[in-house]
Amino acid sequence: MEYIKYIILGIIQGITEPLPISSSGHIFLFKNLFNTEMFNTFNFEIISNFASFLAILFIFRKDIIKLIQDFFGFIFNKKERKNYKEGFMYIMKMIVSTIPVGIAGLLLNDYLETHFTSLHILGFAFLFTALMLYIVRNIKGEKESRDITFKDAIIIGLFEAITIIPGISRSGTVLVACLLCKLKREDALKYTFMLYFPVSLGTMLLKVPDLMDTSTTLLLPYLGGFIAALVVTYFSYQWLSNIVKKGKLWHFSIYCLCLALFIFIWFR
Repeated sequence: MEYIKYIILGIIQGITEPLPISSSGHIFLFKNLFNTEMFNTFNFEIISNFASFLAILFIFRKDIIKLIQDFFGFIFNKKERKNYKEGFMYIMKMIVSTIPVGIAGLLLNDYLETHFTSLHILGFAFLFTALMLYIVRNIKGEKESRDITFKDAIIIGLFEAITIIPGISRSGTVLVACLLCKLKREDALKYTFMLYFPVSLGTMLLKVPDLMDTSTTLLLPYLGGFIAALVVTYFSYQWLSNIVKKGKLWHFSIYCLCLALFIFIWFR
């Protein structure tokens, strides 16, 4: 029975992590709907997030390797800097975009995790996500990755800082910010998930000490959930990519609206 519970949680994580519908919000809702206090979802959340991280890392492996090569090539190969400048500047803009959420997380994370844990707040978070996704439903954009400015990076970073509020989708909010900055849909999607790596990695590293309390009897159930999250995240991203290319993000807006209404009615 334990295996089934964690596999289900892994599937939920895998589906919702790439999609603009908040994976943490869905896990929290699942815990309240099915009374999962009987098992440790906090530690498993760290493990399932790592599985999603690895899946998305595999998808963007070529882009990441190219960016790393350009970054160090620009620093150490002064004679050919112009060949590496685009990738170097892309990383610098990523750093700028990551600073606001890093500061917000350090200052507010503990407070938000303590005081923003009600289901009604979660409902409003889904409503916010629904509104954001609806606003950008018809935006196509004309700017490519190399056209991102530092002003764009700051705006996107400020939007990402909002996502420390539990239940607000990080990928959805950042994707909306990228589209509002007039990036093409595919480039907006790429920048959204490039920013996923530093934030996700930093969050996981901060929570690693909590894993020390994990019971050894949970190792195999956790492994089953880990594999489920890994595989499902990969295919969920492919689905999202197709939806973004077709300009169908508003489908998720309707989903988040329905989910918010369900929370308000069911947990009234």
